[in-house]
Formats: sequence, C-alpha cells, structure tokens
Amino acid sequence: MNRRRGGSLAGSPLLIGAVTTLIVVVAVFLSYNANNGLPFVPTYNVKVELPEASGLQPSNQVRVGGTRVGLVSSLTPHQDSATGRVTAIANLKLEKGIEPLPADTRAIVLSVSAIGLKYLELEKGTSHKPLKAGEMIPVSQTREPVDIDQLFNMFDQKTRTANQQNLTNFGDGLAGRGLGLNNTISTLRPLVTNAIPALHNLASPATGLHELFIALDRAASQTAAVANVNAAGWSDSDTFFTAFAGAARSLEEATVGGPAALEQATHSLPFETPFLEKSTEFMRLLRPSAHTLRTVAQPLGHAFAEGAVNLHAATALNSRLASSSQALQSFGQNPVVTLGLEDFTQTLQLGTPVLAGLAPEQAYCNYLTLTFRNVASLLSENIGIGTLARAAIVLSPNGPNNEGYPSSAPANGPSVDKTAAVGSKPGTPINDDHVHANPYPNVAGPGQPKVCEAGNEKYEEGKTVIGNLPAASVESKRELTSRSEGLFGEKYPAATQRDLGLTQPVKGKGK
Repeated sequence: MNRRRGGSLAGSPLLIGAVTTLIVVVAVFLSYNANNGLPFVPTYNVKVELPEASGLQPSNQVRVGGTRVGLVSSLTPHQDSATGRVTAIANLKLEKGIEPLPADTRAIVLSVSAIGLKYLELEKGTSHKPLKAGEMIPVSQTREPVDIDQLFNMFDQKTRTANQQNLTNFGDGLAGRGLGLNNTISTLRPLVTNAIPALHNLASPATGLHELFIALDRAASQTAAVANVNAAGWSDSDTFFTAFAGAARSLEEATVGGPAALEQATHSLPFETPFLEKSTEFMRLLRPSAHTLRTVAQPLGHAFAEGAVNLHAATALNSRLASSSQALQSFGQNPVVTLGLEDFTQTLQLGTPVLAGLAPEQAYCNYLTLTFRNVASLLSENIGIGTLARAAIVLSPNGPNNEGYPSSAPANGPSVDKTAAVGSKPGTPINDDHVHANPYPNVAGPGQPKVCEAGNEKYEEGKTVIGNLPAASVESKRELTSRSEGLFGEKYPAATQRDLGLTQPVKGKGK
C-alpha cells in the first residue's frame, strides 16, 4: 500500500510544481496578449482609413453603439500617390458576430475620458452591400471630432485676456440701459412666438441641421492654418471701428434724410428703368466707336481745339443764318418760285438728251473748245493762219449730177481727164466728180464708237462716200487744248501767259 501511494502523481512534488509553473506561464501569456485578442479565436478583420490617428493606439477598443466588438491591431501610415495626402490605416480585429458590416459604415475616433484614452466608434450604415473581410472603410466615411483638450486649448492666455476686456466693455455698454433692455425684451415677444414654427422646422431630421455643425467643424479645421491672419484681421477691424466711432455722429446726421430718399427712390426707380435699358443699348452700340476712338482721339482732340477758336465766329454766323433762313423760307413760299422750278425741271428734262449727246463730244473730242478757238481766229491777222475771215469762190466740178446744177442722184463720176488743163502728167485723171458727204459723223456720242470722225475723214479719191466711214478707217485723232496754248495749240511765251492770267504767282515774289 505504501508503494502505491509513493508512486502516484499527487505524491510527486516536482511534477506538481512543473504543472503549476506551466499554468502560471500560460495565464501570464494569455493576460499579456488579451489586448490583442485571444489565440485560436476567429475574427472579422477590416481596415479603416483615417485622416489622422488622433491619438489612437494599437489595442484600443472598437465599439458599436457603445459595446466593445473588437480592437485596433495596428496602425500604419499611407500616402496617396495621386494627391500626396497622408492618412492613417487602422487594422481592426472584430468579433465574428457582427460580420458583415454595411459598406457605408462610418467611423469616428472618440475619447473614453478626459485623460486622453481613445477608442474607435463604428456607426453602421443602411447599405445592402456588405463590407467583406480585408476591405477598407474609405476616409470619406470617417469623421474627426473636436476633443475636450482642443476646446480648452482655444482659451490660451491671450484669448482669456481678450475675453476679460470684452466682458468689461459689454458691461459698460449695458450699464444704465435697463429700461431699454426691458423694452427690447417686451418687443421680442412676437419674435419668440413666431420663432417656434421655425425652430420646429430646424429640429426636423429632414432639415439636416446637424450637418451644419459638421460643415462648421470642417471650415474651422481649414481656417486653422490661417489663424494668425484672422487674428490680424480682427486687430485691423478694431482699428477701423475705432476710427469709425469718431465719424458716427456725422454718419447719423447723413442718414437722417435716408427714409425720404428711399421713398423717393422707390417712386423714381421704375421710371428710370427705360432710361437705363436705353443707356445699356447705347453703350453696346457705342463700343465699336469707342474702340476706334483709341486711334482717332489725338486728331479729334486737335480738331476740337481748332474748332473752339471759330466757335465765337460761328455764333455770329448762326445769327446771320437765321435771317437768311427766313428769307429762304419766304422765297420758297413764293408761288412764282414754284412755277419757275417746275419750268426749270422741264427744261432739264428736255435738255438732258441734248447734253447727253454734247457731253462726250466735248469730254472726248474737245469739239466745243476747238470751235470757239477757231472762231476767235477768223478776224485775226498774225495768229496762226487766220487772216481777217478770208473767202474765195470755188466752182463745182463738171459732170453728171454735179453739185452746181439740179441732180437726180449723187455725183458718182465718171472721172474727167483734165490733165492738160492743170499741167499734170498725161493719162492721169482728176477724180473731182464724186460726192463726199457725212451729215451725222461719229463723235463718241451715246451708242457711237470712240472716234472723232468729224473733221478727220479721209478723202477717198475716185469713190463716192455718203454717211459714216468704217471706224477702222478713221484716224483716232483727238486735239486737246490747255489754257497755256494759243488759238492753234502753239505755246504762249511766259510773259504772255502771265499777262493773260494763265499762271499762278510765285509765293514770296509778289503777283
């Protein structure tokens, strides 16, 4: 019996100590790793992308609705290759009981207490799409709250001093104004009564008022980088309002007439609307001229400067023009003038065909000028070939139908041989019994060729010619004249041109 007791496990102190030590080591190991999860326990692992770690540490709790459902196993930084933004990736180990989370689940880092301990709160979404194991909640579904320590950090020494000064100034502003405040509070009663429906509307979830504070939080986080600039802005505002306070009395006096001015403006502005519309259209139409004015402004300014000199004389001219206009009006109202204008109009209508025919004769062939020039030389003695209107008798040629006797047809030969009488060579006939007549020569008139046929016809020997010659056979000869030429185209001497007034006097040398 003693041998059996000595051989049992309970009777071996060494074995009991070894087992006890093993149990203690396992208990210590499990307690040490309890914050990271128990071994051999299945978990639901997901990731959360946070804008900042916000003091979150590995092994911090993960809660859903205030209940612990897992822990943060690790935190790693991540930089977006496209935008360069740095975020924190939190790896979560969650209980299998909450798997799967909705894909629109949101995350926020909260404080357990004021000492700074953090935990990650998950807000389940309503999406039907599940968040699979290993997937990540994006940074757009995370929020960054304002912690109590950040709130207290706003009230630094400078802020507290400024708050004290503000409270002192507010107290001074309210001192002695109790009656006015009481009247104000009494007047605010309708505002409070009417504000109740508005407040109910703001409290409605459909209004989304809570998003306003989220947006304000985001705006505050964005303006944190320019806090010093904002502080300088408040300082500058203080300087401005200090100067503004000195001018408050003047502004008050200036605004006394404001209600009357507003009432008049309310009445006048509707009538000014058409004027403004037309002014807008005028400015639109003026834009191209204004663009051109950039290049013509200098000459235009010079024109105005020169025109100002003649403005006084223009005033006297306007006075004389008034009497002239009255005389012209009386002249226009005279019935005789009307009849004269009608006759003149009829004369112009009748003379238009004549002038249409004479104009090309003068413009192209210069016939009128040549006629007066040659007529002027009929009584001359020494100019050109004119010698006191000489005249000679020319007998008509002999033959059938000659021009000296009545004829039954135009003179058309035959030619008569008068070589012996005139001393020509024997056998040469004299073709003097052929009529040459051109009653309507081509003188470049309407519908006529551009030739000056009158006075330039060629004599066709031994041939009867009646009417216009072919345009190709007429010499295209035009004799043009000028004031410095004589009666037959010769040049006058310089002294003669000066005496006849055909030259202009040289400047600086007298007439």
